Amino acid sequence: MNAASDLPRLADALTRAAKRPIVVVGDSMLDHYLMGEVSRISPEAPVPVVRVGSERHLAGGAGNVARNIAALGGKPVLVSATGDDDAGSMLAALLEHEGIEALLVRDRTRPTTIKTRIIAQNQQVVRVDRESDAQLSDRARQGLIDGLTGLVRQAGVVVVSDYAKGVIGRELMDALRLAMADLDPKPLVLVDPKPANAACYGGVDLLTPNLKETLEMAGPRGLVRESGPRGVLRAGLALFKSVRCKHLCVTLGPDGIALFRTPSDVTHIPTAARRVYDVTGAGDSVMAALACGLAGGLDLLDACILSNYCAGIAVSQVGAVAVARQELTAVLARATPPTMERWL
Repeated sequence: MNAASDLPRLADALTRAAKRPIVVVGDSMLDHYLMGEVSRISPEAPVPVVRVGSERHLAGGAGNVARNIAALGGKPVLVSATGDDDAGSMLAALLEHEGIEALLVRDRTRPTTIKTRIIAQNQQVVRVDRESDAQLSDRARQGLIDGLTGLVRQAGVVVVSDYAKGVIGRELMDALRLAMADLDPKPLVLVDPKPANAACYGGVDLLTPNLKETLEMAGPRGLVRESGPRGVLRAGLALFKSVRCKHLCVTLGPDGIALFRTPSDVTHIPTAARRVYDVTGAGDSVMAALACGLAGGLDLLDACILSNYCAGIAVSQVGAVAVARQELTAVLARATPPTMERWL
C-alpha cells in the first residue's frame, strides 16, 4: 500500500494541492464560542453557572471545510448562502480576513445559521442553534447555481458539504452534473452527506458519511444485526446499492475509517487519534484532507490515510480547528504507519 511505509510523502502532496481551485459548496454557518469556568450550580435550576472569560466567532459548516482546505495549503472557493443579517456580514468578514474566496448569496427569507457552544474547563456544556432548514428562495438558489456553474470549470475537486440547512438539494446537484457534463477530465465530486438528501447524491465520486448516517441512508437493507466489521460491511454495501456512489469512506469515530474502493474491496484504517477532547468539526477536517490529498495527486487510500491523521489532530483540540499543513507534516514525520486490514 503506497503510503503505509512512507508517511512523510503524504505531506508532499499538500504542496501540490493549490494547482487548481477546490470548490466547496454547501451550508455555511457562524460558529460562536463562549468559553469560561464553572464553579457552582445555579440556585434557579440544577444547571452549572458558566462565568464567561472569552468569546470568539469562526466560519462553520462548509465555511469550516474551506478554512481547513486553506490551512492545509489548498485553494478553496466557497459557494454558499447566508441571511441578509449581521451574522451573515460577520461570516463574510471572517472569510475575507482568512483570505478565502467566497461567493455568498444573501437570502432575505431566512437567517444565517448560528451555532453557539458554551465551553467550560475544556468541555462543551451546551450548544444553542439558531437556524432555519427551509429551502432557499428561488432567487438565492439560482444565484448559487449560476456561480457554481462558472467556478466548476476551473476546479480539480468539488466538495459538497451538506448540513441539510437548505443549500444542497436535487436542483443544485443536477445543475452541478450538467455543468461538468462536457468537461474532460471532470473534477472529482466528494460529498459529506446528510440522509435527508441521499437521493441527490447518485453517481458522485466519493461519499463520506459517519456510521450513523451510513445506516440511515442504507435503508432496510442496511439494518445491522452484527457488530464490528460485519455490521459496517453490510451497511456500506447496502449504501452502494441505494446511492450508487463510486467510492465510499465511512468514518467510524474511535474505530477509524472503512474505505470501500468498490463493494468488493474494503480496507480498514485504524484511528490516529491519541486523545479526544472535542469532535466538533472532525468530519470537516477529514473532508478537507481528502480534498487536498486528491487534488495533490494521491490515490484514494493514501488520501484516506492522510485524512485520518488530520482528524486525529483536530479532535485533540477544543472547538472546530483548522489543522495547519506544518502541524500535519510534523505529525506524519514522527508517526508510525497504520496497521491496515483488508475487510473484503
